[in-house]
Amino acid sequence: MIQDRSSEIDQLRARVATVADYLHVDAKRAEVAALEAKAAEPDFWDDQSVAQTVMARAADLRDEIAAYESVIAGLEDAEAANELAVSENDEDMAAEVERVLADLGSRFDTLEVSSWFTGEFDSGDAIVTIIPGAGGLEAQDWAEMLLRMLTKFAESRRWKVDLHDAPAGVELGIDRAVFTVHGRNAFGMLQSEAGVHRLVRISPTDEKKRRQTTFAKVEVLPVLPDEIEVDIRDEDLKVDVFRSSGPGGQSVNTTDSAVRITHIPTGTVVTCQNEKSQLKNRDAAMKILRARLYELEKAKRQAEIEELRGEKVDIAFGSQIRSYVLYPYQMVKDHRSEIETGNIDAVLDGDIERFVVGYHRWRVGAQQGAAVGAGT
Repeated sequence: MIQDRSSEIDQLRARVATVADYLHVDAKRAEVAALEAKAAEPDFWDDQSVAQTVMARAADLRDEIAAYESVIAGLEDAEAANELAVSENDEDMAAEVERVLADLGSRFDTLEVSSWFTGEFDSGDAIVTIIPGAGGLEAQDWAEMLLRMLTKFAESRRWKVDLHDAPAGVELGIDRAVFTVHGRNAFGMLQSEAGVHRLVRISPTDEKKRRQTTFAKVEVLPVLPDEIEVDIRDEDLKVDVFRSSGPGGQSVNTTDSAVRITHIPTGTVVTCQNEKSQLKNRDAAMKILRARLYELEKAKRQAEIEELRGEKVDIAFGSQIRSYVLYPYQMVKDHRSEIETGNIDAVLDGDIERFVVGYHRWRVGAQQGAAVGAGT
């Protein structure tokens, strides 16, 4: 007897309809039309940077619309094939229905993830900073482990990673790390990693082999589009150049190509030394500085709003978002989504998709729950 898959198809159709509300497909079609009209203007390519941004945005929108339309078409095909399989008692057709539904499920998961990122900068690139917490050598070692984990994850998604600054620690690890991740939804996705990461293990530097808890903080900022204005005056900047150095103090360049920019009014310091060109390091540093100053201003405005509301603002170092326990047992647990695994080696090797997606599924669910609660 051939299994009727109508209920599965109906359930998937309902899920697609829900996601469509978040995707705003009609609005995106209208935006594509507006961007195409802009691209057709005679002076469109006069400003290459703006033109490329417009074209990239249009391409991303077309991809999202195409993915949605592909799933809708796939549902129609599955429904027709299922009806034929049941009416004709056709096992080959039934097997095809099963294959189509599995493929649709995978494509829908990708579509659902895209629907979660509706923020102003979610679809763009991300600037990631890793800062060792208290713990000296242990924290610097943990920071380097996190750098490897996050860059491996980015590479698994075929995102490009530009490492700007990762000076070696005194004996092991790194003093800090700053890198940019280029890829669709990079900023939206990597917000799951922003916060304090906790490591519990036997200390590799302790002769008595005692257990130690170490912390490191991950900061995730958007790469701001050129049209976003951030007021940075030349007279507020102090620019220092120096010779780049690699792990262990090894020289990676024989010229003063590394750049350190200090924004005097806020005390914000950005260092870039990965490029061999001083100009490229300066450009990268300025992009990071713009993002940090934008974030500082946004945080200031939010603090003012909270003060007017009479609410207490948490200004602590950060909440612990995830724990990585290597001893006395092995487990990685996200304290927000409650997702956990015992395969810590895979996680530290960049296999964090379940935590990233799980966090965002938890976040969207919490937002939907809050919206429902506010409406009652």
